[in-house]
Amino acid sequence: MILESIIIIGFAIILDLIFGDPKNRYHPTAWIGNFIGSITTCMKNGSQNLEKFGGIFIVLIPVSISCIVLFGLEFSIDLINAEFWSVVISTIFGIILFKMTIAIRGMELHALAVLDSIQKNDLAQARKNLSMIVKRNTKNLDKNHILSGTLESLSENIVDGITGPMFYFALFGLPGAFAYRIVNTVDSMVGYKTYMFKNLGWFGANCDNILNYIPSRLTGLTMVLGAMLLGHDWKNCYAIFKRDGKKTDSPNAGYPMAALAGALGTTFEKIEHYSLGSGNQEITSKKVTDAIALMKVTSLLFFGIVSIPIILFISLMESILIA
Repeated sequence: MILESIIIIGFAIILDLIFGDPKNRYHPTAWIGNFIGSITTCMKNGSQNLEKFGGIFIVLIPVSISCIVLFGLEFSIDLINAEFWSVVISTIFGIILFKMTIAIRGMELHALAVLDSIQKNDLAQARKNLSMIVKRNTKNLDKNHILSGTLESLSENIVDGITGPMFYFALFGLPGAFAYRIVNTVDSMVGYKTYMFKNLGWFGANCDNILNYIPSRLTGLTMVLGAMLLGHDWKNCYAIFKRDGKKTDSPNAGYPMAALAGALGTTFEKIEHYSLGSGNQEITSKKVTDAIALMKVTSLLFFGIVSIPIILFISLMESILIA
């Protein structure tokens, strides 16, 4: 149902903004992460071909299990004779479960934790807080590179933890959102080009690249509109988005990162990897709070101008096909 899908996303966003994420022991994404870790251990055997083959199952097994559980839950709810209560229960479960795939408040808290440590001149704690949200080595980063890493992670996670799940929920419902988050989790855990994971992580990394291709670019463009609404330099946001979006090793991560750098008029730098933007390289505390505001506005805009139109279009196509 059109209204049900829109309500699910809308109320999930509200829940997330108010309550944030539950503790790991209550969070499905944490459960999935633990399960992926267990599978990865079983698949690690030293054989390149077997590990590459195993890498496929590291993705397919948790995706299949989550889809079976979600379809089973939907089937059980559909068995309720009263249509009104069936829709109400389905919507409530949908809101709760979809909320588990997004992390607006969680990302805000991570960014603020780094910022708080910086403001207290506790660089050691700031590096530790940053290490929780980035893959890079944070041990020797100075203040500016710590803040740069925080903003880069925040912009990249707008896709991974907000707009990506919205996009795939709009297309495929809860199974789509959970499948996306599972692939994203696999990539964050084993999608490294290291000796340990280069074979096991190849499939998850490539799936993540494919799934993020459209959402990352749509998110970057949505950030341009968000920058305009918040009074930032939206023209520079768009220009840097176009110019620097391809500079990162990832084929997708650079687009929201470049858009944020352009909107804030700053430069993001990962030492010996890339430099995004052409503004002042010094990053202030205000730029972090501005970035958080832009993340929230982008999330709401993406819901309104991307997710809802997709839901309406799919519903229209279904009506035409049924007719």
